[in-house]
Amino acid sequence: MITKEMTIGEIIRRYPETLQVFEKYGLDCYECQIADFEALEHGAGVHKADVDKLLDELNRTIRG
Repeated sequence: MITKEMTIGEIIRRYPETLQVFEKYGLDCYECQIADFEALEHGAGVHKADVDKLLDELNRTIRG
């Protein structure tokens, strides 16, 4: 399960299938060095993405 506190880098390493969801929400942070330090909640806020919708979609993606 993905949480708001996990870093973007950690999520992508564990669940590479989430990459498409990050791109959909405009979070191309995975290419950035900060991805290993930036929590999902913070990254969503910076990119003005609804963190709850993003989190829901990420978790649906990993459940298949």
